[in-house]
Amino acid sequence: MRSVMHPIACGIDVHKKKLACTIIIAESMQVEPVYHHRKFSTHNYDLVKLVDWLDHYDCHCVCMESTGKYWIPVFNYLEDRDFNIVITHPKYVKSPKGKKTDFLDSIHIAELFQMGEVQPSYIPNKEFRQLRDLSRYRYKITNFISSEKNRVQNCQTVSNISLASVVSDPFGVSASAVFSELLTSSDVDEVHIRSLLRGSLKKKSEEILNSIRGFHLDDDQSYKSLLSLGHMQFLEDMKSALSSEIDKRTSKYHVYIDLATQLPGIGHLSATTLVSETGVDMSVFSDAEHFTSWIGLTPTNNASADKKKSVRISHAGTYLKPMLIQCALAALKDKKCPYFKIKYDKIKKRRGHKRAIIAIARMMAVCLYHMFKDLKDFHPSDYEELMNPIPPKPRKQDIQDALELLQSVGEYKICLLYTSDAADDLTRVDL
Repeated sequence: MRSVMHPIACGIDVHKKKLACTIIIAESMQVEPVYHHRKFSTHNYDLVKLVDWLDHYDCHCVCMESTGKYWIPVFNYLEDRDFNIVITHPKYVKSPKGKKTDFLDSIHIAELFQMGEVQPSYIPNKEFRQLRDLSRYRYKITNFISSEKNRVQNCQTVSNISLASVVSDPFGVSASAVFSELLTSSDVDEVHIRSLLRGSLKKKSEEILNSIRGFHLDDDQSYKSLLSLGHMQFLEDMKSALSSEIDKRTSKYHVYIDLATQLPGIGHLSATTLVSETGVDMSVFSDAEHFTSWIGLTPTNNASADKKKSVRISHAGTYLKPMLIQCALAALKDKKCPYFKIKYDKIKKRRGHKRAIIAIARMMAVCLYHMFKDLKDFHPSDYEELMNPIPPKPRKQDIQDALELLQSVGEYKICLLYTSDAADDLTRVDL
């Protein structure tokens, strides 16, 4: 028989402007539960009333679903006031269709929470939540920079400038200098353009000149390009400032950052993002599988009537999962430590590239979990076996079986001469 985990519990249905709250009181399963309902707004003065109302019924266990960003101000306010707050995904406390109102939702949340049937979400402490917010903002700024780069390249394409077809990086030093020159002049000064080229691009000077001959930059394209380039520089400065702030805040966790960078494919930027997203306390996860599932790299279980259906990974880990997949792709190119490359090749033969790269990202997450938990260097249990495989030696019994097979299929006399018992010391075979 199920037992009551929280005799006095509160369920909150969170909205943008209001909170529907229900307190349920039941000492045991045999006692008829008592319900208390009340609505509050999300303004600060009403959050004070919410705390007073919870204190009045001596309720210090609160559960609410993670609805957008609306749960965060409520969580922040209750976190500093000695409340046991549980945040859960809406799919675990979803009310049945046809029986759904704000108060019915709060009752459903409170009842499930009281019986201990709510699966809590991992919420890092305030320090790591702030770090995660900065890290995600840096990711967004990177996306903005990519959008502006695409906009500039579109302007070049429309204006018959095909620099991107010749150079590997259209925003490198030489390519940027050439395009800036085109923005300020209507004619191509070949001598000056050649002088702007650096490094290996000097050998491609003729190709670069051919890619810009006959260009035609209209006023609108020129104006839009200048705005995009200025915005890109502004975003780059913002990204640098954010990176400096994140590095300063994560400096105390340099031990974990150094451990993460031991994995092939993970650099300093990826390591700081990882620490910002997950924190450094791996005890909040029951095991490595829980950790990889939280990131969204674990295949789902979906079988019925002995039929296995789709096992796609979940949509979890919106920020961390793409980063680990990029690190996995980078690890395949690491020639100093081809550990993950060897594993990737074996999986790719059976499952293809996409599933193989997801598997490698998951392996990296498992390694990071154990390294952070035990504070140990990167050295998997099968590292030596995989990196330095020992070819199997032929056994004497295998040779004997082969000879018996030959005897069984023909009327030939087989004579073997050995100098020792080892199969490698076979000296002569007379047939």
